[in-house]
Amino acid sequence: MAKYLLMKKVSENNEAVVYEFGPDEKAMGTIEFNKAEQRFLVLESVNDGLISNKAYEDWAAQRIIRAAREDGAFPAAMSVEA
Repeated sequence: MAKYLLMKKVSENNEAVVYEFGPDEKAMGTIEFNKAEQRFLVLESVNDGLISNKAYEDWAAQRIIRAAREDGAFPAAMSVEA
């Protein structure tokens, strides 16, 4: 079974970037990445009942880190397919 994670940027400033993330727009959580401290804070879990929140949170964090490493920019939208 393929897994899909949609990510949409909510806000960004010099200190942090915030994304909504989830399997679709009906089931979304929120994650914040503190740029200076290189730390994540899950503000809201996905809770879709199909896949663990930890899996969604890990996929979102990995995708944010990859974006930061690739070119230092955080796109308005991203996705993860596994």
